[in-house]
Amino acid sequence: MGLFHIAYIVGNVEEAFLEKCKAQLSDKRVTYIPLAKMHTIEEDTFSHFMVSGLLEEIKEVIRYREIHGGSLGIIPLPEQKNLIRTFALSSSFEENISLACEPAERKIDLLYCNGELVIQEVVIGDVPPLDTYDTVLRNQNIFKRIKLFFHTLRKVRRLRHTRVTLTDENEKEVKVSAVGLVGMEYHNGTFASKLIAPQINATDGKLSLLIMAPVSMLQYVGYLFHALVSRWKQEYLPRSLGYVRSSRLTVETERPLGVLVDSSVRFETPVRLRSTKESLRLSVGETFWEKQGSDVQGKNSVKIDHLPGDEESATYLAKAIPLFSHASREQYASLFSSLREESRLGSTFMVLLILATMIATFGLFINSSSVIIGAMLLAPLMQPIVSLSMGVLRQDSTLELFAAKTIAVGVLSVLLTAAAIAGFIPIEKMTPEMAGRLSPTTLDLFVAIASGMAAAYAKSNEKITGSLAGVAIAVALVPPIAVAGIGLGWSEWHMFSSAFLLFLTNLVGIVFAAALTFMVLGYSPIRIARRGIFTWLMISALVAIPLYHSFEKMKENIAIQKTLANIHLTLHKQEVELSHIQLIQRNEILEVRCEVIASGILSPEEKKLLKEVVEKSIGKKVEVIATFRYRL
Repeated sequence: MGLFHIAYIVGNVEEAFLEKCKAQLSDKRVTYIPLAKMHTIEEDTFSHFMVSGLLEEIKEVIRYREIHGGSLGIIPLPEQKNLIRTFALSSSFEENISLACEPAERKIDLLYCNGELVIQEVVIGDVPPLDTYDTVLRNQNIFKRIKLFFHTLRKVRRLRHTRVTLTDENEKEVKVSAVGLVGMEYHNGTFASKLIAPQINATDGKLSLLIMAPVSMLQYVGYLFHALVSRWKQEYLPRSLGYVRSSRLTVETERPLGVLVDSSVRFETPVRLRSTKESLRLSVGETFWEKQGSDVQGKNSVKIDHLPGDEESATYLAKAIPLFSHASREQYASLFSSLREESRLGSTFMVLLILATMIATFGLFINSSSVIIGAMLLAPLMQPIVSLSMGVLRQDSTLELFAAKTIAVGVLSVLLTAAAIAGFIPIEKMTPEMAGRLSPTTLDLFVAIASGMAAAYAKSNEKITGSLAGVAIAVALVPPIAVAGIGLGWSEWHMFSSAFLLFLTNLVGIVFAAALTFMVLGYSPIRIARRGIFTWLMISALVAIPLYHSFEKMKENIAIQKTLANIHLTLHKQEVELSHIQLIQRNEILEVRCEVIASGILSPEEKKLLKEVVEKSIGKKVEVIATFRYRL
């Protein structure tokens, strides 16, 4: 018996390939044995085995060597790219020959599915693109990546959840709702193996099972875009995926799912997966060992807490994956109870609102932004508005009625309180803080929409409920009503209507955006939500009409300010220019408030001439309210 006598098991290979191998192995002691005669050889005759052939033939030799012991090397066929990638073999034929001839010292685990050996992966159900090899993206430009993204996206429509029960070797059960699963033992270059790379180890006797369970189309599309289009490295497991590591797993499903072993259709669920620890000495590439996961210690691990597992989720996901996620019954009950309580009119609400109104009104009179911000934080008016948005979304007339009543009473209280304060204070001077709330535009509507989204999101997540204070500051509900109340107290109807329009803008934008956000977060199916969403979309469109007019007016005022700022004239040898220009519309009269910088004291005639120059520059009659600064 020769010490380095090698048995080369030859399967279905082309004659040219075999001749090429023989030429490379001419200096070694090799016996070529057809696969059909492998079971007739005497084990003691050979110290090492090699194999070439189809994947199924290679598997047969691997099982034979597992039973009889000893080392094995694989000389892959050129087209066996996946096999080469899985065992980190070389793209060079000569290097693969050299590696296959060297007896391996280290052993690797083997994975079986229903008794059948798995080299690359076992796919249960539908898991696009987890079963795709990342080489499809190699050297691809962004346009080809996007094309692949949309090609994979077409498969989404057929995805359906089913209840899955996983039982490990200790008879511990895990139940989850999923569309598919991928089992693997090695890093094989697929998207699945890359996602849980730190958990995969070829020598710990544990298999890894990746579970795909998207709860919404948006969630799945987000992962798909990240995987196929974005070039950013995925540093965390997407929320639509979970995994289980164990030495044995039984996979049972409510409806039968197709099972593919190494890309070939084999059978349907249920299946039994098992990993045999360090069963084979296989000659693999050096990088194979470098890829072994460092986060594992031979223990079972489960990460599925974020996946749908309750009966309610499993039932609706089995019909179709919705566009938006669906909030659980517990989530909905908790939020709805809170919103229903906040929609009711109570003494605490009224006391806080009136105090906030007083603070805001005084802050407007003394032109203090910090005082007004304090009033924004104190005012509880945001609560019934968010409750109204949920009533609109769920078509809950009771919740809508309570919330609308609370808002109406609250707004009336603010108006009357502010009007009363304005009547008592013997000062009728509009401050910049008041004037700043008299020209609402479409930009204010956008602010309200963004604030409504933030309010709904913060309200649905207890961890960030404190962010509602920031939303209250951003949208400022009470100050514009207080300005409207001051206008009421002064009998300034333009002031009242302009400020109240700003409040209506905030109200409509918040209700529409919050309802839409709650729908996206899964608190109502689209078929129920669409009526309320459409109604408030139309209301938002109606409110946007005067806002657009105001926006155009703002653009016109900015142009006027630029024109006036460029005025440099000489009045009877006095050099004059304008700065700090403000435009305020009072009923039909445009007030131009500015600072006039002159080289000398202006006479009444020169001031009159200045007004004429201003009117000529902007093409309309104005009232100039100026303060003078002289360069003597």
